[in-house]
Amino acid sequence: MHGYQLTFFTQQDRRHHHLSLAQWLLEEARTLGISGATLIPATEGFGHGGKIRSAHFFELADQPLEVTMAVSGADAERLFARLKEEGVDIFYVQTPIEFGMTGNR
Repeated sequence: MHGYQLTFFTQQDRRHHHLSLAQWLLEEARTLGISGATLIPATEGFGHGGKIRSAHFFELADQPLEVTMAVSGADAERLFARLKEEGVDIFYVQTPIEFGMTGNR
């Protein structure tokens, strides 16, 4: 199947509807029927503002997070429409991909 890899970048302290923004993205993807997404915590990173964000032993609020999913074109459109509807402002990368499953499923 052809579609897109969507990767969203945020940090632990960003919230939306009482959830971390990354957790909210996972929940929305599931609600929209997207078949899978992965939340990846990072040790350190920086964004467009140049500020270093990192996970420290005593304080994880600034920890960078990445949410990645492989979606069809229709799923990507529905997810971006939902983000617009909710007023979510988040950096993302959208890459054309081929995806599928191996084996006898």
